[in-house]
Amino acid sequence: MGARLNLKHKIGQGIPPQQFIDGMQNRTMETSNITNTKERFISVYENFTWAQEDQKVFFTTLNNPSSLHCLILCTDWCPDVIWNVPLLFRVMEQSGISTEVLLMEKHLETMDLFLTDGGRNQPIAVFLNGSGDVLGRWGARPAYIQDVMDRFKKNNPDKQAADYKEKLNQTYRKIGDLYQVSNEYQEVILRELRDLFTTFSS
Repeated sequence: MGARLNLKHKIGQGIPPQQFIDGMQNRTMETSNITNTKERFISVYENFTWAQEDQKVFFTTLNNPSSLHCLILCTDWCPDVIWNVPLLFRVMEQSGISTEVLLMEKHLETMDLFLTDGGRNQPIAVFLNGSGDVLGRWGARPAYIQDVMDRFKKNNPDKQAADYKEKLNQTYRKIGDLYQVSNEYQEVILRELRDLFTTFSS
């Protein structure tokens, strides 16, 4: 990727994090075991704490964050967004990184630059420098949770199979459980973001 991909023209086309939260619809996602998506999103956001002080210090003292910009491609109807975007918002606040949300349906041409296994998985956080060059991306899930979906796709290549939908729903349930069982996923995201950010300054 490197400096070849430039998204400077997208800066300013998104909406602020608070506007995204305000505009969320309340949904029930039975398969992922989320009864009230907007409430859960706000709860994850408000209850977030820095489990490790050194992580907080790292994001607080990022080198020159004023030149960094974060675009988050997402919608409010994806369960991974409900869990992961509140955390992305918190990290960007702590880091002083200017952040905007690009609603996926309105920015499909940008979304299609950041596919996961050929699919529009979300959320995708894209990090730009002051010139709009893409430095890196994170998403759509912490690696250990994405592994569950990767294994499913590998073991079930035939989308027309009679039990495909049922097995896919089981996989979504498994992923939903991983998010809910503990805050481990948050610690993993923080580590992954820290590793990513470390590559920016080099």
